[in-house]
Amino acid sequence: MLRVEIDDNSGFCFGVTTAIRKAEEELLAGGTLYCLGDIVHNSIECERLKRLGLVTIDHATFSNLHNAKVLLRAHGEPPATYETAKRNNLELIDATCPVVLKLQQRIKRKWEEMPHGESQIIIHGQAGHAEVLGLVGQTRGEAIVIEDSSQIDRIDESKNTYIYSQTTKSLDGYRKIVEAIKDKVRNDKHCESFNTVCGQVAGRMNGIGEFAKSHELIFFVCGKKSSNGKILFNECKRVNPECHQIETPEDIDLSLCDNVESIGICGATSTPKWLMEDCKQTIINYHNKKQNEK
Repeated sequence: MLRVEIDDNSGFCFGVTTAIRKAEEELLAGGTLYCLGDIVHNSIECERLKRLGLVTIDHATFSNLHNAKVLLRAHGEPPATYETAKRNNLELIDATCPVVLKLQQRIKRKWEEMPHGESQIIIHGQAGHAEVLGLVGQTRGEAIVIEDSSQIDRIDESKNTYIYSQTTKSLDGYRKIVEAIKDKVRNDKHCESFNTVCGQVAGRMNGIGEFAKSHELIFFVCGKKSSNGKILFNECKRVNPECHQIETPEDIDLSLCDNVESIGICGATSTPKWLMEDCKQTIINYHNKKQNEK
């Protein structure tokens, strides 16, 4: 008897859920609503909201937009975005995740109080990621972004150093980066790190690993742009080699479902629950068809 289970802890995090709810409420009220960048790193969910009327724009279009309503997604934005909005008479629906907003404020305070020329702020994150751009913006572009230990040489070992992390990074990965940086910074200089990985994201690492181990076959559903998805998928793959990343039900290699009794479906903080449900139903339909053919 085939068992197909969806991980209860997978799916949208609080920040993404709030952003999508705000978008849906505004769209129901009528009028044109723009969103600065993809509201979530999942093309399927973006397409669903596009059908409801959400218009996704980039920063170049945003800069030339006037007298309109624009939603800021959960990833957050740098101060320059708010300055543009004020100048262009744009109404902002700010859906910045509270965890990201708090981190922005912490980095801004540290940057304002530290002696420039003698200190540096390091952000462990993915260069060019929307959240990271917002964090770097709090320092007027001065913060140094480090994604892995191969980039440690960007750091000035003669400066006091303050280390933060993109909220969706792996906590273990962040700890390794912190140790590498502390080894590089001179002993007579202050080096301090702050655990700014989102607790909800960090908590999913152990949980998703346990879920992946409990099934013969795993389908991990997430968008190709998802930073969090990449981390969680790698954890699933580490504990269960029979883990396959997909974006839509159509991506499922259904032949993999033959001769297994237990299949798990999980995803990133940017993966909608309804999409995982569709994947589950696709597998069940395939299994039932095979049974009827016997």
